[in-house]
Amino acid sequence: MAERTLQLVLHYDGSAFAGWQVQPGQRTVQGELERVLGGLCAAPVRVTGAGRTDAGVHARGQAAGITVPAHWTAEKMRRVLNDKLGGDVWVAAAFEMQPQFHARFSATGRRYSYTVGLDAGAASPFRRRWELPWDRDLDRELLAWCAERLMGRHAFYGFAVRGTAPETDDHVCEVRLARWRAVTHDDVRQLVFDVAANRFLHHMVRFLVGTMLAVASGARPKEDFPALLTAAANDEVAPPAPPAGLCLEQVDYPPDLYLEPPTV
Repeated sequence: MAERTLQLVLHYDGSAFAGWQVQPGQRTVQGELERVLGGLCAAPVRVTGAGRTDAGVHARGQAAGITVPAHWTAEKMRRVLNDKLGGDVWVAAAFEMQPQFHARFSATGRRYSYTVGLDAGAASPFRRRWELPWDRDLDRELLAWCAERLMGRHAFYGFAVRGTAPETDDHVCEVRLARWRAVTHDDVRQLVFDVAANRFLHHMVRFLVGTMLAVASGARPKEDFPALLTAAANDEVAPPAPPAGLCLEQVDYPPDLYLEPPTV
């Protein structure tokens, strides 16, 4: 039977999911997609994600790869999936890819954001699902100082969950973007951390944010941050920032994997 390889670009609110990966008895993003796709294709369909977001983590650019019968064009699949999926998952775009496309291993880069709410309204139930309410002083120059030190290649043993990567993994990630930016509109005041790299380790962004906030609030000396970039383990890292503020924004792939390159 003729088949197509498709990439799905997904938005989802992670609040009601136990993460991306299928887990017995738990509602997950991968599980919801496979349930719906199995009904549409009358056979099991494996969904491969670019990354395994944790419970409570959101996405505006998660990439997923599927192989389906050839009568499912990218646009038809996007339209029908959006009709069948629940309201907390949405397929923003779909592309037909070369057969060798793999959502995880073909990726050349990923970008995340983490949002910290500085005004009192950040504690509202309408906002705290998507940001971290923060009511302590923050030294923004120290936040920028920490972000600058992230740029380039580092072995992130100090900012990763121990034992989740293979023993042979060098934990090296190449950070291409690391910045804090202020967002203000009406009465809303936020700080957003943007970070992009060739890859990320488990909990890495949340550990980075948790430690930067500890430094910028005066809870830790700033010298702790660069020291963790050369540490051999995560014994001294700050607790990870809560998942609600984290969002997977974009996954990048080589243009030649697209049968029709996406328009910018």
